[in-house]
Amino acid sequence: MIKRQCLSICLAALCSTVLAAPPPAPSEPVTETLHGVAVADPFRNLENVKAPATQQWLLAQGAFAAAQLARIDGRDALAARIEALSKQSGDVVRDVVRMPGRRLYYLERKAGQPQFKLMRRIGTQGTPRLLLDPQALAGGSKVPQAINWFAPSWDGATLAVGVSAGGSENASLHLIDIASGRALRPPIERVNWAAVNWTPDSRYLAFNQARQLPANAPETETYLDTTVFLLDRERPKRLPRALFGPLVSQSLQLDRLDVAEIIFAPGSRWMIARTTDTTLPEGKLFVAPLAALHRGGTIAWRAISTAADKIVQVRLAGDTLYLRTPKGAPRGQVLALPLAKPVLADARVVVREPAQAVLEEFHLGRDALYTEQRLGFNTRVVRHDLRLPSNKREADRDIAPEVAGSTFMIGDATQSRRQPWIGTSQWTGPSRILAVAEGGRTSDTGLRRNPLPAGMPELEVREVLVPSHDGALVPLALVHRKGLVRDGSNPTLLVGYGAYGFSFGAWFDARDAAWFERGGVMAYANVRGSGAFGDAWYKAGFKTTKANTWKDGVAAARWLIAERYAQPATLGIWGTSAGGIFVGRAATSAPDLFAAAIFDVGVLDAVRSEESANGITNISEFGTVKNADEFKALLDMSTYHQIKDGVAYPAVLLVHGMNDPRVDVWNSGKAAARLQQAMPNGRPVLLRLDAQAGHGVGSTAQQRANERADIYSFLLWQFGKVQAKPAD
Repeated sequence: MIKRQCLSICLAALCSTVLAAPPPAPSEPVTETLHGVAVADPFRNLENVKAPATQQWLLAQGAFAAAQLARIDGRDALAARIEALSKQSGDVVRDVVRMPGRRLYYLERKAGQPQFKLMRRIGTQGTPRLLLDPQALAGGSKVPQAINWFAPSWDGATLAVGVSAGGSENASLHLIDIASGRALRPPIERVNWAAVNWTPDSRYLAFNQARQLPANAPETETYLDTTVFLLDRERPKRLPRALFGPLVSQSLQLDRLDVAEIIFAPGSRWMIARTTDTTLPEGKLFVAPLAALHRGGTIAWRAISTAADKIVQVRLAGDTLYLRTPKGAPRGQVLALPLAKPVLADARVVVREPAQAVLEEFHLGRDALYTEQRLGFNTRVVRHDLRLPSNKREADRDIAPEVAGSTFMIGDATQSRRQPWIGTSQWTGPSRILAVAEGGRTSDTGLRRNPLPAGMPELEVREVLVPSHDGALVPLALVHRKGLVRDGSNPTLLVGYGAYGFSFGAWFDARDAAWFERGGVMAYANVRGSGAFGDAWYKAGFKTTKANTWKDGVAAARWLIAERYAQPATLGIWGTSAGGIFVGRAATSAPDLFAAAIFDVGVLDAVRSEESANGITNISEFGTVKNADEFKALLDMSTYHQIKDGVAYPAVLLVHGMNDPRVDVWNSGKAAARLQQAMPNGRPVLLRLDAQAGHGVGSTAQQRANERADIYSFLLWQFGKVQAKPAD
């Protein structure tokens, strides 16, 4: 049996042999009758990615794709330009956390370096100190290591950090003494989520751990029955104590998929247990006195809410729990619940639903609450004085009105009276981190210093509303080089997602200059399933209404053609992850509109998805085949099942990491096999595989540059802008 970890070596060896055609897939067809419908599955066997025949086919497919992409004229020059743009734009700083004592923690990837490292400094002028280089934990292995999450203790003495290998996101918890850099105990495996929190006295660490499964357990058991454990920092090598979860808190009647975290806050005598299914943010909430941790024994948790109450975000401060919900307020509102008597019906509104904007996030200060409110493709931070009632908030204001584009809060875990910090974002320039004084005056913290790369073209932006099939108006943002001539000849890429309420916002990535320099247009569509207009817009592309997601995409494509940005010969479409439904069904339902499609780690077999480890967590988003109406919708949204023989589909590049924990690689494998079988027009269907990548999380800068070069060059090739060298 070929080991997955040797796939990269084998791919490199096979790339030297240019195949005339992609190798045919082994087929062991299965037909099932579901709710009276016969569902054919000619490549069910490819779901067993460990099978020797499947591994050999994946090797050959990956090698074929790599060889074809390498033949595209200018591909290497494009990769070099992308890499140069990345280096010239400076160091990348993200995940900034402000802690007591002016301590700043953040992830930083130096220009030209492969991976993010964890840094700390005292104040903005302090000397940066390296806390963790994840690759140093690899023991000499060249497999990429990545930091998935980190949680410094309140007193600044100890660091909990999750590290995983090869893009797997299968993180292990490392507990490190910050002063010495010494590990305090062996790593704890299967701590995959950032649901890791310190008690206010920094003695205990609560973390969620997945079970160690028996050898023959089905994949669907992977995220069931997880447990929150409590680790004692004073006795770090002692076995952590089971604190909360379906196997621990049986009297609470938790679901097996209730994945929990325990939330603490300085100055609060309470602790909050919050569960989700890891996909949708609404779940269950419970409260208990913090003192119960020290008493030992069973903790008497009191229920606050269920998933039906639609609490999507919580923050704890003193004796009050603040809650964000779209229930009764589709664009969002914030409630305050006194924990001494935690009856949800008695919670009071502290931030009302905005008149037009969508309330997407909130943060707490000492006497103010800050919300992030979306209007179109821009988000603004608004300050709400908690000393005033919600119906007398004339003082609610944008905290940095003179800053262009979007603003976002930089989290201050202390809830102090310190100056708030914001991150900025816009389509045409790099982001910054600014300190905001009274009156909206801002100063640059210097944490992000990202100049425009040399030769960067001047950009132009247009934001419009495009009528969809049913008259709904879909937000579409276009970014391109200034002075672009709209004659239909421009290489144009339509990008969409449309799930979980996630919306595209104005964002600048210097690497995109490589596309704009070649006359490229980027068009971002906030189709239904996104949260562009609040909960109603999200639910209009959800489960049985999912078809609106790709129909909105088709409408955007027709508009781009009608407006002469592109023509079908120069139009491509791209979707990632859940966006695989957007791209796959747009390309299969309206193939005449597109020359090429990028299926990026996509959900492409929605019918079989719930049989996978992470697919079962997504039933709440997409539905289940066990429900007749939801099965019908799943079949409709499943690209793999909608591929028809003899249809001239666009050229397709399928991108996937072999270690993907979110969307199994067999989604791309099965779709590639079916497309190669069905297409009569000779257009390429390439399955690009990376043996040391997953869902994109943890990929190195070089991996990302190579992937983007392959995508852009593939599109330019299919648009007729460049040629491919003939095979030897």
